[in-house]
Amino acid sequence: MKITIKFFASLREALQTSEESFEVPAGIHTLTQLRSHLMTRGEVWADVLAEGKAVRMALNHVMVDGSTALQDRAEVAFFPPVTGG
Repeated sequence: MKITIKFFASLREALQTSEESFEVPAGIHTLTQLRSHLMTRGEVWADVLAEGKAVRMALNHVMVDGSTALQDRAEVAFFPPVTGG
Protein backbone atom coordinates (compact mmCIF):
# COMPACT_ATOMS: atom_id res chain seq x y z
CA MET A 1 0.00 0.00 0.00
CA LYS A 2 1.30 3.43 -0.91
CA ILE A 3 0.18 6.66 0.76
CA THR A 4 1.13 10.32 0.81
CA ILE A 5 2.02 11.80 4.19
CA LYS A 6 1.86 15.54 4.80
CA PHE A 7 3.19 17.44 7.79
CA PHE A 8 2.01 20.94 8.68
CA ALA A 9 3.06 23.94 10.78
CA SER A 10 5.44 23.19 13.67
CA LEU A 11 5.64 19.50 12.73
CA ARG A 12 6.82 20.40 9.23
CA GLU A 13 9.42 22.74 10.68
CA ALA A 14 10.75 20.25 13.23
CA LEU A 15 10.85 17.33 10.78
CA GLN A 16 12.15 19.50 7.93
CA THR A 17 9.76 17.93 5.47
CA SER A 18 6.29 18.81 4.28
CA GLU A 19 5.32 15.78 2.21
CA GLU A 20 6.48 12.32 1.24
CA SER A 21 5.30 9.29 -0.67
CA PHE A 22 5.39 6.32 1.66
CA GLU A 23 5.22 2.59 1.09
CA VAL A 24 3.40 1.23 4.15
CA PRO A 25 5.24 -1.75 5.67
CA ALA A 26 3.35 -4.98 6.31
CA GLY A 27 1.61 -5.00 9.67
CA ILE A 28 0.76 -1.30 9.71
CA HIS A 29 -2.98 -0.86 9.29
CA THR A 30 -4.02 2.20 11.34
CA LEU A 31 -2.93 5.79 11.81
CA THR A 32 -1.68 5.01 15.32
CA GLN A 33 0.50 2.22 13.94
CA LEU A 34 1.79 4.55 11.23
CA ARG A 35 2.58 7.25 13.79
CA SER A 36 4.46 4.71 15.94
CA HIS A 37 6.41 3.51 12.92
CA LEU A 38 7.40 7.06 11.97
CA MET A 39 8.66 7.61 15.52
CA THR A 40 11.34 4.94 14.92
CA ARG A 41 13.05 7.24 12.40
CA GLY A 42 15.00 9.00 15.12
CA GLU A 43 14.95 11.30 18.10
CA VAL A 44 13.30 14.30 16.42
CA TRP A 45 10.56 12.08 14.95
CA ALA A 46 10.01 10.35 18.29
CA ASP A 47 9.76 13.70 20.10
CA VAL A 48 7.44 15.42 17.61
CA LEU A 49 5.05 12.46 17.22
CA ALA A 50 5.26 11.10 20.79
CA GLU A 51 2.14 9.78 22.46
CA GLY A 52 0.76 12.49 24.68
CA LYS A 53 1.78 15.23 22.23
CA ALA A 54 -1.14 17.11 20.75
CA VAL A 55 -1.02 15.91 17.15
CA ARG A 56 -4.12 15.95 14.97
CA MET A 57 -4.56 13.53 12.08
CA ALA A 58 -6.60 13.55 8.90
CA LEU A 59 -7.22 10.93 6.24
CA ASN A 60 -8.20 12.27 2.83
CA HIS A 61 -9.00 15.70 4.33
CA VAL A 62 -11.27 14.31 7.05
CA MET A 63 -10.31 14.59 10.75
CA VAL A 64 -9.95 11.10 12.21
CA ASP A 65 -8.59 9.33 15.28
CA GLY A 66 -5.71 6.90 15.47
CA SER A 67 -7.84 3.79 15.10
CA THR A 68 -8.76 4.77 11.53
CA ALA A 69 -7.63 2.24 8.94
CA LEU A 70 -5.17 3.32 6.27
CA GLN A 71 -6.28 3.11 2.65
CA ASP A 72 -4.22 2.60 -0.47
CA ARG A 73 -3.36 5.91 -2.16
CA ALA A 74 -4.73 7.90 0.79
CA GLU A 75 -3.42 11.24 1.95
CA VAL A 76 -2.53 11.26 5.63
CA ALA A 77 -1.90 14.59 7.36
CA PHE A 78 -0.31 15.27 10.74
CA PHE A 79 -0.57 18.72 12.30
CA PRO A 80 -0.70 20.47 15.67
CA PRO A 81 -4.01 21.66 17.07
CA VAL A 82 -5.09 24.96 15.59
CA THR A 83 -5.94 27.83 17.87
CA GLY A 84 -7.46 31.11 16.94
CA GLY A 85 -8.11 34.34 18.54
